[in-house]
Amino acid sequence: MTLFSSDSLKLFILGTLISSSLITAGCQTTTQAGEVGVQRKQFLLLSSQQADAGAAQFYAQEMQKFSSKGTLNANPQQTARVREIASRLINQAGAFRPDVRNWKWEVNVINSKELNAYCAAGGKIAVYSGLIDSLHLTDAEIAAVMGHEIAHALREHTREAMSEAVAQQVGVSVLASLAGLGQGATDLLAGATHVAVGLPFSRQKEREADDIGLELMARAGYDPHSALSVWRKMMANGGGRPTEFLSTHPDPANRIRDIEAHLPRVMPLYEAAKKTHKK
Repeated sequence: MTLFSSDSLKLFILGTLISSSLITAGCQTTTQAGEVGVQRKQFLLLSSQQADAGAAQFYAQEMQKFSSKGTLNANPQQTARVREIASRLINQAGAFRPDVRNWKWEVNVINSKELNAYCAAGGKIAVYSGLIDSLHLTDAEIAAVMGHEIAHALREHTREAMSEAVAQQVGVSVLASLAGLGQGATDLLAGATHVAVGLPFSRQKEREADDIGLELMARAGYDPHSALSVWRKMMANGGGRPTEFLSTHPDPANRIRDIEAHLPRVMPLYEAAKKTHKK
């Protein structure tokens, strides 16, 4: 006698696998430690492929939205500038994880007064022009912001947040979607990406992104001291009120102290990189 239908059995097996994953998911890390020494074990219920698929759909939808409004890469000079800085940072990302060479990186600039930037799973980067224009950012300061955001992707913080979001929703409908029994596997993951990108990361994740971002910009030949100046500009913007970008990040004064503490580790990397970069 058949105790389970094939679909029920598939759900049961998947549920068991997810339960097991919940126990073992914290025993992973996504990056090499680098000079800054980031080594925390991470909660990673979803696979990189699942996170990347959700992020790719989310990013495509966002870029289509801005493209239809005529605000996607509206300033060719600014777009070229941002992409050049991103290229230098991405070229150094292999110091933390060699597989980034296989990522399908995308870099786009949104013409908006919003002060924002992000890098979703798999290397999907968006920079809002308001961040550059309102704060009059130098190339090195842009590198500080982008290095921070790229570091989130290298550490797969979005994947962690997506894993947490999915874990909180585990039920029959979620299991069915992930098992491919109905419509919505990619939609579910795209929705989880939207939640992950829209909500602030924990202080620990932000500190990791600061540390790795600082090393990335140093390796790319951008003065790490610019990470201090960009946060100070954000603090000063708006008559003492935090910028929208800063409002989702930890206390600026604390992060400035943390960055200052890591400068001695990364300055030798910058001094070496200056020999090959003029900017």
